[in-house]
Amino acid sequence: MSAKSIKERMSGNEAVAYAIRQVEPDVIPAFPITPSTEIPQMVSTFIANGQMNTDFIPVESEHSAMSAAIGAEAAGARTMTATSSVGLALMWEELLLAASNRLPIVLTLVNRTLSGPININCAHSDGMGARDTGWIQIYSENNQEAYDNYIQAFPIAEDPSVHLPVMICQDGFITSHAVQNIELLDDASVKEFVGSYDPEEYLLNPGNPVSVGPYSVSNYAMEAKKAQADAMVRAKDAILKTGERFGKLSGRSYGLFEEYRTADADYIMVIMGSAAGTAREAVDELREEGVKAGVLKLRVFRPFPEDEIAKALSACRAVAIMDRCESYNGHGGPLAQEIPAALFRNRVSVETVSYVYGLAGRDFRVEEVRSVFQDLQDLSENGKTIEQFQYIGLRKKQE
Repeated sequence: MSAKSIKERMSGNEAVAYAIRQVEPDVIPAFPITPSTEIPQMVSTFIANGQMNTDFIPVESEHSAMSAAIGAEAAGARTMTATSSVGLALMWEELLLAASNRLPIVLTLVNRTLSGPININCAHSDGMGARDTGWIQIYSENNQEAYDNYIQAFPIAEDPSVHLPVMICQDGFITSHAVQNIELLDDASVKEFVGSYDPEEYLLNPGNPVSVGPYSVSNYAMEAKKAQADAMVRAKDAILKTGERFGKLSGRSYGLFEEYRTADADYIMVIMGSAAGTAREAVDELREEGVKAGVLKLRVFRPFPEDEIAKALSACRAVAIMDRCESYNGHGGPLAQEIPAALFRNRVSVETVSYVYGLAGRDFRVEEVRSVFQDLQDLSENGKTIEQFQYIGLRKKQE
């Protein structure tokens, strides 16, 4: 049954803070960092005003925030936190502990460039830097998705077949501070959708003592890692089931990725986050001109849906892979590694070109999307040699 829809105008940070109030986790440890500072600030105001029954723990650093989150979650409390950029980097050790201890913590990440040079604007280098820490990662295009994804995070993380932490990502300033129209759910529907958190095992259970994070000798550690990896594989089904259930509640269903005009597309752009809207606008223009262009917007980066992506790209002629961060490997960003590997393993032979765009908040415009699709056309139809790793929108050197 559909929930009551409440039409509002909110920034992405406001939308996530509103969702946090509705979910009402037990514990929130947090430390401020731009551009995510508003989220714990707003939530602490909700708590102070008696609108939430949540323990807010102000800590001295982001490392401490994740440490406190791990302790609270291990004790049986539903726990979340928020951060950005170097704040996530400071959590590095604790991110790995949260995942390996199978603690379903939710972290809302407002994506911001990792230093240096120091910059507070959007890139995906923080989330991508943590891509192998064992966290589920879900990326949002707009404020609506940031709100919806956050609500879905808890049922995914707490699914008995998964029990892994979840990172809900949105683009710093582009969505976090921009105000957009949004449809909210009523409080009761969110509470019912998320449900209560009743962990099977937790530290403060005197009748069933357990240890969390013990030293593991070589005879057991590898098995623990395999169990963790298997849970990440199972997370895919939990994400799909939760997205379908959320669709019945809200009218907005979610999958692993979203396809736009790809069914008959010769050329497809794969992209994540807020720039997907720009890509769709360019595709509409190109379609009017007779160019069969399409967009695949990746929502779930971990677990990486390689088989599904390979199938979605199998019928096109060429693919542009767009990364909003560098891997410093000499040939592209994280998506430029994952997608060609997925195509190869699925025996899909499609031309690909990797691009880096939008670092440190650099604008990504419709005309630049069009130029990428022109590259794909030149490669496929005109036999032109296209540089396989390009930066989009670089300033020209002065002559």
